[in-house]
Amino acid sequence: MSFPISLTINGVRRDVELEDPRVTLLDLLRERLHLTGTKKGCDRGQCGACTVLVDGRRINSCLALAVSHDGADVLTIEGVARGDQLHPVQAAFIAHDGLQCGFCTPGQIMSAIGLINEDQAGDDPERVRECMSGNLCRCGAYAGITDAVLEAQQNLTAANQRRSA
Repeated sequence: MSFPISLTINGVRRDVELEDPRVTLLDLLRERLHLTGTKKGCDRGQCGACTVLVDGRRINSCLALAVSHDGADVLTIEGVARGDQLHPVQAAFIAHDGLQCGFCTPGQIMSAIGLINEDQAGDDPERVRECMSGNLCRCGAYAGITDAVLEAQQNLTAANQRRSA
């Protein structure tokens, strides 16, 4: 028995036949669709390396059954930049050395984008740290990550204000 689902992934509709309803969104992205930017860390929802945005909200894709997201809009790290132009969060991570080994970086960036889109970041470093606490960095780049999220929030807010003026 197969389970047909349709997802919009990074702006492109993808129709997929699942042979097993237990396939996670993470495994679908990595193994079937070859979008390997989303990382499999703990595979238990504890590290945040697999964070993607589903319908604009942050989720741990290792805990999400793909079949339960039929019809959803999924954004992965591969869909964040626009050609050669980095997303402001990506640029801020580079500017603030918000990465070391880089394994957690895609999940950190996706979580930061979600946090900013959810209007949760504000300008309080402690609030950012709390809201990003579901994403672990074994290298300890937390100070750079926090600074990057704060800068990206400021830059995106300023850009939105210029557009609406």
